[in-house]
Amino acid sequence: MNNKTKVIITAIICTGVFLYFENNHIVTTQINVKSSKLPDAFDGYRIIHLSDLHNKRFGRKQEALVRKIKDARPDIIVITGDLIDSRHFDAEASLELIRQIVNSAPVYYVTGNHEMRSGQLETFVNALKETGVHVLQNAYDRISRDGDWIYIMGIDDPFVSQERFMEVGIAKREIERMVNETQENDGFKILLAHRPDMFPLYSEYGFDLIFSGHAHGGQIRLPFIGGLFAPNQGFFPRYTSGKYKLWNSVMVVSRGLGNSLFPQRLFNRPEIVVLTLSKGNQCACE
Repeated sequence: MNNKTKVIITAIICTGVFLYFENNHIVTTQINVKSSKLPDAFDGYRIIHLSDLHNKRFGRKQEALVRKIKDARPDIIVITGDLIDSRHFDAEASLELIRQIVNSAPVYYVTGNHEMRSGQLETFVNALKETGVHVLQNAYDRISRDGDWIYIMGIDDPFVSQERFMEVGIAKREIERMVNETQENDGFKILLAHRPDMFPLYSEYGFDLIFSGHAHGGQIRLPFIGGLFAPNQGFFPRYTSGKYKLWNSVMVVSRGLGNSLFPQRLFNRPEIVVLTLSKGNQCACE
């Protein structure tokens, strides 16, 4: 074997290792959010945010992902959709994960576009409920802690067609209904919503904290630029990763865990977000 062949083989092996690492090595991102509206009992409250698993397995029994979640010792876990992939439905990958983390902390979940178009939404949602997941389908709950409480709300992904105005209208209708039902209480409100591109709509209704996914971090992340492409946002999307602020609302976007149409991540490893709430004034986001 000559030197040129050795170099080529080495380059192929290194590229393969790098691509595997990019798709399979989970990073934990720490985010802090301050709010003067936060009740005292929730100061230091820890929320793990998961999104866009898309049937992905991190070990045969999801052990790598489960370990990351448990090590973070969350108070609650929120999941913002696309646990499954509608092109090759496999509920077991996500249910295996849920069964191992549901006793670590309460789990709250909203649907993504893949659940909505899978044709098996009701079956999948019922399976999640049977494991103890709080499924928020255009619904809300109140989380209590030492006599204080906050609201957590969730909307189904509004997937119905390619008509954007219809999807925005559906999301607006459901958000408005829930806000009207809770308007007499000016408490801290969390919204779980799969799509980050609707952030202006969410902030219009004054949610204090929004969790979203869907963008997959832009799939490929370029230095000094960020994500390359995201569904419903196109090329060089605005909302792909991290923390954003608009008016009095903060949105946190997860880069997600799995892949969908495009099978490879680049400079964009699978992510879980560990968010810590604290009492105080929120500064402007980066």
